[in-house]
Amino acid sequence: MAIIKPFKGIRPPQNLVEKVASRPYDVLNSEEARAEAEGNELSLYHIIKPEIDFEIGTDEHLDKVYNKAAENFAKFRKEAWLVQDEVEKYYVYAQTMNGKTQYGLVVCAHVDDYMNENIKKHELTRRDKEEDRMKHVRVNNANIEPVFFAYPHQDALDAIVAEAIKGTPVYDFVAEGDGFGHHFWLIEDDKTIAKITELFAAIPSLYIADGHHRSAAAALVGMEKRQQNPNHNGTEEYNYFMAVCFPDNQLNIIDYNRVVKDLNNLSDEEFLAKLSVNFDVKKNGAEIYKPNSLHNFAIYLSGNWYSLTAKEGTYNDNDPIGILDVTISSNLILDEVLGIKDLRSDKRIDFVGGIRGLGELSARVDSGEMRVALALYPVSMKQLIDIADSGNIMPPKTTWFEPKLRSGLVIHELV
Repeated sequence: MAIIKPFKGIRPPQNLVEKVASRPYDVLNSEEARAEAEGNELSLYHIIKPEIDFEIGTDEHLDKVYNKAAENFAKFRKEAWLVQDEVEKYYVYAQTMNGKTQYGLVVCAHVDDYMNENIKKHELTRRDKEEDRMKHVRVNNANIEPVFFAYPHQDALDAIVAEAIKGTPVYDFVAEGDGFGHHFWLIEDDKTIAKITELFAAIPSLYIADGHHRSAAAALVGMEKRQQNPNHNGTEEYNYFMAVCFPDNQLNIIDYNRVVKDLNNLSDEEFLAKLSVNFDVKKNGAEIYKPNSLHNFAIYLSGNWYSLTAKEGTYNDNDPIGILDVTISSNLILDEVLGIKDLRSDKRIDFVGGIRGLGELSARVDSGEMRVALALYPVSMKQLIDIADSGNIMPPKTTWFEPKLRSGLVIHELV
């Protein structure tokens, strides 16, 4: 069962939300955050990327930087740029991209569900990144940014959301830069709140779509606080962390592609010949070619796009990992042909989210920065859930969810 609860969200007033709201901390670097926040003292980047308040080049992992986040959080509250709701609520957060809207419920998930793996993962986490987010949670005593969960869709929950959004949203704006719509409603009725909690209790598992490190950090800080509290009784707010939960049938994963600096000492002809051992290779010319089905890939090389279709016997559709195109390409192209053994550490490879388009791949090759690009057909939500349910882990850089959650619409305090 999925244990959730409502919470007293800390939110910007309606007239300030567009100034406060920001992209997530991990989708841009310090200088990009500095540029986006320029001239805007209300930007959440002052809390989630507090290094922007120091000299350029300041290490974001210094204690003084984390402390600045807490100082800024306190200032935002003192100035009433962020104000806490008086009673516990659930919230509906909807996002619109390319004419399609997805509707999520903002809830507090339980630390125990994470520790007991009722909240399921599909990626490995790194301890250094966990510790970074743990420090941020500790110093602010809050989940400043939500994590992004999926759940098996439920008609009853869909009906509750459909009723909630009949009212006027408290926030409704199009974000600068990405052009995506963000819409936000409150659920305040006690009976509706109780029904949502009850319906989630019948859901066996929640699935982390995006935010593995934030989820781990929030859960680990919650466990720390239990150990530090001699009067712990299980009802404390630190037993929960903030998540936006979307039904799985509303979510789409977009492609996550690769670019490589060299051909491992192969000529174009030798490289293509090696690929033809495991793939049917077809030259498509200069026009962009986008993979059109599972086990179909695209290569951009020396001004030309190629279609690659994996041959029978090179994949295992009965294995939740073996069926993945990222597994096939990692094994048969990146490892076997290009000699890239570890996607996490090899400096010859870089990764490009599909939101940038396939033109970004050809541009990086044409510039001379990269030698070859590889485009993949996106993973499905079913594949993600199958892998999480089986206890397996996806290869690195497999999923890219878009649109990203906007940070600053609501914050969860741990007291």
